[in-house]
Amino acid sequence: MTDDLVVLASADGRPCGTADRATVHTSHTPLHFAFSCHVIDEGRLLMTRRALSKRTWPGVWTNSFCGHPRPGESVEDAIYRYAQRELGIDVEDLRCVLPEFRYRAVDSSGVVENEICPVFVASPVGALRPDPDEVAEYAWSDISDVWAVVERAPWALSPWFVEQIRSMPAPDPYGLDAHPNWLRAQMEVNR
Repeated sequence: MTDDLVVLASADGRPCGTADRATVHTSHTPLHFAFSCHVIDEGRLLMTRRALSKRTWPGVWTNSFCGHPRPGESVEDAIYRYAQRELGIDVEDLRCVLPEFRYRAVDSSGVVENEICPVFVASPVGALRPDPDEVAEYAWSDISDVWAVVERAPWALSPWFVEQIRSMPAPDPYGLDAHPNWLRAQMEVNR
């Protein structure tokens, strides 16, 4: 059964085994595959606050959602699955904006995140229905306001999100200028 497994990674980024998702995050978390997704609607980024019951970084504001592909599952399929599971929505117009993103971070309890974590951007389909076990609250924020918070108060956000934002090119971090039809179509659908 692969429902609760994550794919472990070697130092050079190759799959090298699996581990139980519920127990993989410890003070010695092995490198494994994950993803982050930034959901954008009409020039606003969906920010989520992690549920207070989460084992790592409880109550911390972060990107829209994150997750782990199962063995044999594409990252894109994992994103569609997690969008439904965590936010109760579908996503479309999925694009990878940081394909090589990788990070290691330690939370205040000593639990380590250690992930090869490509970053995607997508647009939402449907009304949000967040799972309270995953999301304590959410906010749609102007992208420029989010970047300002990263610059002025990075301690208020998850460390992976701060690193992701700092790794993106400015002034058009999501490549919206390079994809004007994507943004225009998104705005037409949401009117």
